[in-house]
Amino acid sequence: MSEEHRETGTGWPSPAGPGRPAGPAGEPDPPPDAPDPDELSPLAPVEPVEPVEREDVPAPAEEPGAAAAPVSRRLTSAGAMIAVLLALLGFTLVVQLKTTSTDPTLAATREEDLVRISSDLDSRERRLRQDIEALEESQRQLRSGEQGRQAALEEATRRADELGILAGTLPAVGPGLEVQFSGPDKAMSSTRILDAVQELRGAGAEAMQIQGVDGTAVRIIASTYFVDASGGGLVVDGRRLSGPYTILVIGDPATMRTALNIPGGVVSSVRDAAGNVTSEDREVVEVSQLHAPIKLDHARPVS
Repeated sequence: MSEEHRETGTGWPSPAGPGRPAGPAGEPDPPPDAPDPDELSPLAPVEPVEPVEREDVPAPAEEPGAAAAPVSRRLTSAGAMIAVLLALLGFTLVVQLKTTSTDPTLAATREEDLVRISSDLDSRERRLRQDIEALEESQRQLRSGEQGRQAALEEATRRADELGILAGTLPAVGPGLEVQFSGPDKAMSSTRILDAVQELRGAGAEAMQIQGVDGTAVRIIASTYFVDASGGGLVVDGRRLSGPYTILVIGDPATMRTALNIPGGVVSSVRDAAGNVTSEDREVVEVSQLHAPIKLDHARPVS
């Protein structure tokens, strides 16, 4: 080993020597006035290093309108959709208001008329509930064992009587109305008389007959037809009647009277044609006119 190696004690030439590397593993040697690392206290504070100031690098320039275009397109689509929805809503409101304002029935309906209509519906509901209870009671009696045969016979008899009244082959008596139609022929046309019959049926009429001024009467059943006769009057089931006409009907008087006086109904239409309709409650109404039994040509009972 050379003398230079002995002086440094590292086996390397002195700093001044040629070809010496810049420290162990290529690191540069510390400067001569640097403090010895062994003399540094582990708790000594470390001075903060000031950041090196550098010039701001300008951001890459963006093309004008590159990001604004999608946003503008989204805003335009949303605005168009909102405009379409508002237009549809406005059109719906206009149609609804026009329909409501041009409905003559709603415009002419008064509070007392609505009360009568409600009362009519309540009466129909009560009558239907009573029918349901009667049918359920009949079913219980038919299933009651020893009394079943007698109950079945009584039920069959009752049903036969009811069907005879509905078919017009049996007379009927009970509370109801006497309805009279008077006025010119156009006020008592077949259409208006048929409307009156349908209203009475809907209000629970159980038996009806119509008679003319000369006393000729016809029993009204499901198949009864009305035709305007030439020269005036009506043809009812092939028999000619002359006005004024009287309809005798058995049923609940209050319910049937309410049905006839519904706004826009029978009474209103007859009065609009210069005619008149009067109804009188009767505790006992006799529907005595009979209808010949209907001969069935095609229908047969299912065995």
